[in-house]
Amino acid sequence: MTQRDTVRRLLEAAGRTYAEEAGIRLADKPAPLYRLLVLSVLLSTRIKAAIAVAAARELQAAGMGTAGAMAEAPWRRRVDALGRAHYKRYDEQTATALGEGARLVLDGYRGDLRRLREAANGEFRTLARLLGKVPRLGPVGAGIFAREVQLVWPEFRPHLDRKALQGAEKLGLPAQPDRLAKLAGPDRVAHLAAALVRVTLERGLADRVT
Repeated sequence: MTQRDTVRRLLEAAGRTYAEEAGIRLADKPAPLYRLLVLSVLLSTRIKAAIAVAAARELQAAGMGTAGAMAEAPWRRRVDALGRAHYKRYDEQTATALGEGARLVLDGYRGDLRRLREAANGEFRTLARLLGKVPRLGPVGAGIFAREVQLVWPEFRPHLDRKALQGAEKLGLPAQPDRLAKLAGPDRVAHLAAALVRVTLERGLADRVT
């Protein structure tokens, strides 16, 4: 089986972005971009990805899908939404952080992360530095955000973070983002990145693909 065949089979088996799994129809618009930021915060904590995805869905269902709504929501409503998703180990700290992060997005970018995109000017280091100001995001969360947002912000392609590259090595694929991007095609890099992360996290996926 060629490397291209491996990538094709991987995308068929696990090529769904985490944003899609969380019910986010990603577009270069304020609401879905903010929801991706929240998902990135949730995923960057040491907790199962499925729980983080469920928490993102609960927050959206509870009406906290924009920076304005998140900032205005009572702290207890945020805690309760996280609790319904069993995001309980970090629920109170994360609820506080989400409120603070929403206020940062409102104050710094008037609720529109497209202004963050403009400020980053296509430089991942600048993007990561700016994202690093978001409470509880950190370098891991910045990498998650970039990994997913490259679907609609093509200037950040190809972005495959450490976990994605670990998945590539596990499958015998090249651990260089440019080479992986060529195997997937430019419009599928975000999907490939998510699939490779799942190879790292999900037992048995690599065997099923190969």
